Amino acid sequence: MPENNTRDTVILGSGCSGLTAAIYAARSNLKPLVLEGHEPGGQLSITTLVENFPGWPDGIQGPELIENMKKQAVRFGAELRMAHLASVDLTKHPFELNLGNEIIHTRTLIIASGASARWLNLPSEQALIGHGVSSCATCDGFFFSGKEIAVIGGGDSAMEEALFLTRFASKVTLINRSEHFRASKIMLERAVAHPNIEFLSSTTVEEVLGVEEKDVKGLRLKNRVTGDEFILHVSAMFLGIGHIPNASAFKGMLDLDEDGYILTQNNVFPTLNGEPLPGVYACGDIQDRRYRQAITAAGSGCMAALEVEKYLEEHGR
Repeated sequence: MPENNTRDTVILGSGCSGLTAAIYAARSNLKPLVLEGHEPGGQLSITTLVENFPGWPDGIQGPELIENMKKQAVRFGAELRMAHLASVDLTKHPFELNLGNEIIHTRTLIIASGASARWLNLPSEQALIGHGVSSCATCDGFFFSGKEIAVIGGGDSAMEEALFLTRFASKVTLINRSEHFRASKIMLERAVAHPNIEFLSSTTVEEVLGVEEKDVKGLRLKNRVTGDEFILHVSAMFLGIGHIPNASAFKGMLDLDEDGYILTQNNVFPTLNGEPLPGVYACGDIQDRRYRQAITAAGSGCMAALEVEKYLEEHGR
């Protein structure tokens, strides 16, 4: 292929890690191409107030932080493109990325594709996504002002969703399949203290009601201890039950853990059969199961971009 048709680096994902990598790569004059994927902005785009990102003493809204990072990356020469990766070939060098309607070749690849919201996978739930079933409180909470809604989950994500939704809903019922909540102590205490949040533990969602009307009318729930079923009348159901890594395209090409997250050495070096694959780097939630913070994602994005710069210098670029 012609040399001038090959990119120096391509970044998969436009969340905190991908955009930090883009800022560093662009400032190194690498003119990175950022492919935004099916969830532009990543998890920060569906996060409300971010209070623990350094430099923002009063906090900053997640979408605003992402937008600022995009502007910063573009200012230094990054190119952002809405595209979804159909397949990838890491056995060739330059690497080959298939976008469905276009093939892109790149000398280095930064994988920052993050993790996507997990669903219950009930037929009724899937039928009502966008009609009262949502995984994004900041996207859809406003549409349920003054109504009663449910949030599914028992971790920090569920607590944050529930707390945010109290801005709009008259009542939020937090439904957890277990008796115990995985949320951190501070997040659980905030939710418990809120007068408009109620808790249902040891409870599962059996069906989302309203498929025929194409509008959520309620939930058919089951108590896991007694086996009793009952109806909870709500106008919306928000999911807060974790995430699935967006790494399926790399199965067989990189080492993945049992849940599909990319395994890395020294923070950002993916491996194949236990050995680092030269020219490929991974950062952010696609490889970080432990911290999952905006600042750690940004830090690993910085590391990945610096390694790209070093690799290209060593190979005469």
